Amino acid sequence: MSQDLESIAAVLVAKGKGILAADETVPTLTKRFDALGIQSTEQSRRTYREMLFTSTGAAEFISGVIMHDETIRQKSSGGTPFAQVLSGQGIVPGIKVDTGAKPLAGSPDEKVTEGLDGLRDRLSEYRGMGARFAKWRAVIRIADTLPSAACVSANAHALGRYAALCQEQHLVPIVEPEVLMDGSHTIERCEEVTGLVLHAVFRALFEQRVTLEFMLLKPNMVIAGEECSRPVTLQEVAVATLRCLRQHVPVAVPGIVFLSGGQNDRVATAHLNAINRLPGPKPWKISFSYGRALQEPALEAWHGRDEELKMGQQAFYHRARCNGAASLGTYTDELEAASVGSGSPPHRGQSGDN
Repeated sequence: MSQDLESIAAVLVAKGKGILAADETVPTLTKRFDALGIQSTEQSRRTYREMLFTSTGAAEFISGVIMHDETIRQKSSGGTPFAQVLSGQGIVPGIKVDTGAKPLAGSPDEKVTEGLDGLRDRLSEYRGMGARFAKWRAVIRIADTLPSAACVSANAHALGRYAALCQEQHLVPIVEPEVLMDGSHTIERCEEVTGLVLHAVFRALFEQRVTLEFMLLKPNMVIAGEECSRPVTLQEVAVATLRCLRQHVPVAVPGIVFLSGGQNDRVATAHLNAINRLPGPKPWKISFSYGRALQEPALEAWHGRDEELKMGQQAFYHRARCNGAASLGTYTDELEAASVGSGSPPHRGQSGDN
């Protein structure tokens, strides 16, 4: 079974491919639908996910899909469970298993992710439904006196326990400690906090006896806060991010799949490309596990209209193709311009899933 986990982890970071995070909660996806005047029902959400999952050619650049509980229980319009729709294209089905970030007792400005109660049984059920990997997201906020040691410790411990339970149930865990872009902090402060968080997370993984070769890391890029007065360049983000990863991520981890964290689609792609173009050792595969940065052009092109499903799929294919290239460091302006109607959506903030 350990061989299975190793091979699944390798497939998820296969050359030129990355992961679609389509695991938004119902309230989060409803907010995005509301912004475009799309009615959010179980049927409309199912139609939207099916549009993404069946986009012609996207499997060339998408290795896996993280689903929400509602989605993994749904079927395509042809009656096939979504997990089978994905695996039939060579895409690995995955599942988000945390139950959300809740206020941390004693520190209401910080959050701790919950969902460990009953997790072993839920993981077993999801595996029976076809899932082969899982995801758990922790959120860390930067402020003058934050994050607190208690917040970092609580979230790192939960990530460690989650990852150990995943491997026990023969699922590859994606470990996602997200240092948020919210705030006015500098890129230097983000690098400091990201390093501190990664150090705590890998210590917790070690304590919980998690096999690093059978997991993936989904971190934030090292980037200045969205309200920071000093703009940073693509190169600065790339250099700071790779330096932080080299200092804190063990070489045994097979892959790093970045979250987009509120960056718009083109910026997220450009940052990934810049990181992969940097010289020097990169002992892990470096790719993407994007939510909004892959989906938003498709969502806007579709706009809830059946007659625009193909346009939505074309927009999704284009973003998947661009990010596949960025995972190899071969993304160019010419490739970006090669699509029809791939506008860059406005910045949405960092409050939802990613």
